[in-house]
Amino acid sequence: MQLRIRPPAVAGMFYPAGASELSGMLDDMLAAGGEPHAECPKALVVPHAGYIYSGPTAAAAYAMLDKQRIHRVVLLGPVHRVPVRGLALPEADTFSTPLGSIPLDAAGMQAIAQLPQVSRNALAHQTEHSLEVQLPFLQHCLDDFTLLPLVVGDASADEVAEVLVALWGGDETLILISSDMSHYHAYSEAQHIDAATAESICHLRQPIHHEQACGATPLNGLLRLAAQKSMRCRQIDLRNSGDTAGDRNRVVGYGTFAFYEAGHET
Repeated sequence: MQLRIRPPAVAGMFYPAGASELSGMLDDMLAAGGEPHAECPKALVVPHAGYIYSGPTAAAAYAMLDKQRIHRVVLLGPVHRVPVRGLALPEADTFSTPLGSIPLDAAGMQAIAQLPQVSRNALAHQTEHSLEVQLPFLQHCLDDFTLLPLVVGDASADEVAEVLVALWGGDETLILISSDMSHYHAYSEAQHIDAATAESICHLRQPIHHEQACGATPLNGLLRLAAQKSMRCRQIDLRNSGDTAGDRNRVVGYGTFAFYEAGHET
């Protein structure tokens, strides 16, 4: 059977298309991201804009990962271009980037395929950047891992949480939610809005609305489950495009948050 590959769609736009340039950029951002935290998180929320805008914020979270521990990544992000009811798996066996190919978790995909809110939709994944921009970071920070990618459309927090429960796994599994924060406010207004949203996230309060975070749907599913599991959340970084590469008239907010299971350090 021929291997079905989802090729990169936004290489050369959201991040460099050349492997050497991309690796160098990742090295620089991760080096500036700070020292790894003492405890590798169970779940992360990370932004998904072009690397010149949100890359430093994302790197602050990826620098925390323990490559010896994590061998499976469950990645959820909002769908931007194709309407989706519920959550959609790809019709692929691997996802590729300029850094190589990532095998998909076929067993995990099969385990959730029968849930009524889960479908397969190759078109929804074809040009979706919210998942793709996370992949080079994962390839750079982890060694041997499989990926279970889901784009999330019209779904309830409970529907997302049910999928996460089925895929939760143990220490080998990282839950990764891809979401930017507020969009197109003036710099100071965005700071105020995003600070309030960050406080809600850190206290596991939901619902988070789409005006606060474009990945609000998968994020609300994680927050619902995190509250049920008495998890703890720590804000890692919070800034916006006015702090990185954009002007300050209409900015996009970026935040990274780490979630720890009960009994683990924060």
